[in-house]
Amino acid sequence: MSLTWLLFPLLGAVAGVLAGLLGVGGGLVLVAALAWLLPLLGVPADAAMHAALASSLASIVLTAAASARAHARRGSVLWPTVAWMVPGLLLGGWLGSGVAVRIDDDVLRYVVAGYCLLAAAQLHFGKPRRGDGEGVVPSGVPMTGAGVGIGALSAVVGIGGGSMTVPLLVWRGVAPVRAVGTSSACGVAIGLASATGYALHAPAGALPEFAVGYVYLPAAVGVAVASVLAAPWGTWLAHRLHGDVLKRVFALFLVAVGVSLLVGG
Repeated sequence: MSLTWLLFPLLGAVAGVLAGLLGVGGGLVLVAALAWLLPLLGVPADAAMHAALASSLASIVLTAAASARAHARRGSVLWPTVAWMVPGLLLGGWLGSGVAVRIDDDVLRYVVAGYCLLAAAQLHFGKPRRGDGEGVVPSGVPMTGAGVGIGALSAVVGIGGGSMTVPLLVWRGVAPVRAVGTSSACGVAIGLASATGYALHAPAGALPEFAVGYVYLPAAVGVAVASVLAAPWGTWLAHRLHGDVLKRVFALFLVAVGVSLLVGG
């Protein structure tokens, strides 16, 4: 266990810095790294991808909550929008995890790899769009419906949904900083519903000791604590480095992550 508790916080620190630095991608990096690491620690190879997704999502609960708290202090969370989206996010996260546990481990690996490549393309080729800023608070049933889709896909690929929620809110006219803050609060709901689903939908004895369903507790706790502590450093760096260059470098990194998942499968 000494090796476990050393590696997971280290991984969490890396993911936390990336999340604070770029706002997206931390979950994808976690999933890829955990899928490689967990079999070395006794997790059955045919359950490694499910465990990686579940553990990543469980860690996101604490990470997203810390981020949302910091944004809320600055008035950057649109709580009415969160209230409309949360029911859909909870339902989508639960349904998505229920579907994912029934998908073969290798197929899940290809799905996550494909999402990595799509996220890389968005980072590299996407042009930033600017919201109108003040006074825009998306609400209503369409936001709840969008939450179902975002929650379900996030559960399948093991992320907090920021790469989908933020562009949606900016497209609806929300200022980017508020879109990020609101997305952080939404990530808490995604993580809770998805991780709970992976824990309860998993077959009995899916993982060895120290696990609840597919959630491998040493990974979830170790990653979460370290990522919460490390995220402010990523934010600090983000204000001092050129954002466009960083996004393109990270896009290449996500391509490498996606390819590694394909090769590792």
